[in-house]
Amino acid sequence: MEKEIGKVVHYFDHVQAAVVALTADLKIGDTVKFVRHDEEVFHQKVESMQIEHKAVTEAKAGEETAIKVEHKVKQGTIVYKIEE
Repeated sequence: MEKEIGKVVHYFDHVQAAVVALTADLKIGDTVKFVRHDEEVFHQKVESMQIEHKAVTEAKAGEETAIKVEHKVKQGTIVYKIEE
C-alpha cells in the first residue's frame, strides 16, 4: 500500500538531496517512491534526513525536510510512502 506524503520543492544537485514539503509524517527507515507524470522515477529507503541543516530521525506533516536521494528528482515530483 502507498500513501502520498508530499512533493519535491527543490533539489540540491551538489549533495543529491531533495527538499520535500510533507503532508504526512516521515521517518528514517521508511521506503518512499518518487513519481513524476504518473510514472515511477525510483524508490528507496530513507537513510538520511535534515531540517534546517540539522540531522533528524523524523519529520512531521507541514514541515520541509531534505532527504538524501539516490537519483536526481525534479521540482513537482510527488513522494509516496510505501507501507506494507
